[in-house]
Amino acid sequence: MSEQHSAMGKWMLIFAWVAGLALLVVVFDEQLEEQFNPNRKPISSTLQGVSEVQLKQNRNGHYVSNGLVNNEAVVFLLDTGATHVSVPLHLAKRLNLTAGALYPVQTANGIVQVARTTIGQLSIGDIQLFDVQASINPADQSDEILLGMSALRQLEFTQKGEWLILRSL
Repeated sequence: MSEQHSAMGKWMLIFAWVAGLALLVVVFDEQLEEQFNPNRKPISSTLQGVSEVQLKQNRNGHYVSNGLVNNEAVVFLLDTGATHVSVPLHLAKRLNLTAGALYPVQTANGIVQVARTTIGQLSIGDIQLFDVQASINPADQSDEILLGMSALRQLEFTQKGEWLILRSL
């Protein structure tokens, strides 16, 4: 075998390994994302004017779901223990939310100054909420919007096993 064929064979082998590793990264990344957010496409229906969304618990016992804020795609982390919807500052900028008056809030990480804001439209599946009171949190670096009671109190919700069922009122 010529030296040129041997070198080409080595490069083909290297390329095959790199391609195989890249494929594994894509497959495992998809599986990890599914474990974190099993509700990327929430199960949703509307019957007689009542919209219902079923959310599956993630592997950590939380309810995470894709949704929309003012027609922009976002990820929500539902939290019945949170008073308001809390939007990380970097997401608020992307969503063009207007920051209002500052006020202090107690978070798991201590007291933080947040800004009042109003979300014009918030959607999870077929459920749509309008003019939702929220806060913009500069201390939150996450990529999820904490969906607190300022939104959830506008819904009926029931937990059954690993499922959370949201219904419009």
